[in-house]
Amino acid sequence: MTGPVRVLLVDDQALLRMGFRMILAAEDDIEVVGEASDGETGVAQATALRPDVVLMDVRMPGVNGIDATERIVAAAPGCRVIILTTFDLDEYAFGALRAGASGFLLKDARPAELVGAIRAVASGDAAVSPRVTRRMLEMFAGSLPAGAETTPAARDGDGRTDPRLRQLTAREFEVFEALGEGLSNAEIAARFVLSEATVKTHVGRVLGKLDLRDRVQAVVLAYETGVARPG
Repeated sequence: MTGPVRVLLVDDQALLRMGFRMILAAEDDIEVVGEASDGETGVAQATALRPDVVLMDVRMPGVNGIDATERIVAAAPGCRVIILTTFDLDEYAFGALRAGASGFLLKDARPAELVGAIRAVASGDAAVSPRVTRRMLEMFAGSLPAGAETTPAARDGDGRTDPRLRQLTAREFEVFEALGEGLSNAEIAARFVLSEATVKTHVGRVLGKLDLRDRVQAVVLAYETGVARPG
C-alpha cells in the first residue's frame, strides 16, 4: 500500500471518536478521512470516501454495526471493517464477523493495539485471532444458518458438501480445514511437513478461490459449511 492508511470512524459517541482521532493523528502512516455518528451515515461515508479501514461501533441506534458492515462490504469491497465492542465474546461482534468484518477490538484497547489492528487489517491480515473467532463461533453456534451441515454423517467424501469447496485441490482443502481450526501458518506447516512459505501460498490460493477477505472469514465459512464443528 502506498500512502497513509485512510480510516473512517463510525461511533455514536463523540468523545470516543475524538479519542480515536487523537490517537491516530499521532501516526504518520494513518489518516482519519471522516467521521459518522450513526450506521446510515457511516455507510454513505464509506461509499463516498472509500477508506481503507472503517472503525465501526457495533451497537448504534438505527442502522447498527452489523447491518452497516454488511452494506459497506457489499458497496465498497476494498474497505476493511474493524468492529468496536465492549465485550470480547459479544454476539453482536460475532454477527458482524459473519457480515464481513475483518475482526473486532474492545473499546478500551490500548492505543498500540488499535494502531496495530488498523495496520494489520489494511495489509490484508485480520484484527482478531482466528482462535478467538473459533471460540466465538462455538459459543454462538446456534446462530449459524439452519442449513449448515454440522455432523460427520452429513458430509460427503472428504467433507466438501458446499460446491464452493470443490474448486480446492486436495492440499488446499486440508489447509482450509486447518484454517477452520484456527491454526497459524507455522502450525499448519508442522502438521503437513511444509515450509511456511508454501503454506502462505496455499492460504492465499484458498482465500482467493473462495473469495474470502481474510483468515477470520475462512473460519466462519468452515463452520457454516460443516467442515469445522463445535468441540
